Amino acid sequence: MRRLTFVLLITLLCLPALASSDDIGPVATLNFTVIKDYNGKPVRNAAVVLHLVSDNGKQEKGGLELKTDAEGKASYEGVPYGKMRVQVLATGFQTFGGDYDVKQSTMEISVKLKRPTSQYSIYEEHPGENKDNPPPKPQ
Repeated sequence: MRRLTFVLLITLLCLPALASSDDIGPVATLNFTVIKDYNGKPVRNAAVVLHLVSDNGKQEKGGLELKTDAEGKASYEGVPYGKMRVQVLATGFQTFGGDYDVKQSTMEISVKLKRPTSQYSIYEEHPGENKDNPPPKPQ
């Protein structure tokens, strides 16, 4: 009888710890494929950064960084359902960023990285611009 009482007491004391708020609900697997926009070849060693996004659209602190393999693929299991911000960075390419709503058990996300474009300079000649007659200034 004492043993049964002791086991019940321990069980009752452990129940709050078992029912803690660590349960994040359903989780998904995200599979990423990162390719070059101009030829469709995979981008090796690209950084795929994941951040949770709150209901008001703000990025939460913390995050996770993955690296793509030689085929441009990366995946992660255990992503909670909800909004997720994905950033992809790779040397020699424009940074990609986008928000995704994770609501399936498996999601395939394909990212096409573009080459950087040239910057506009006031010191260069620009076809179609007339330097002698600048546009009128608003009054």
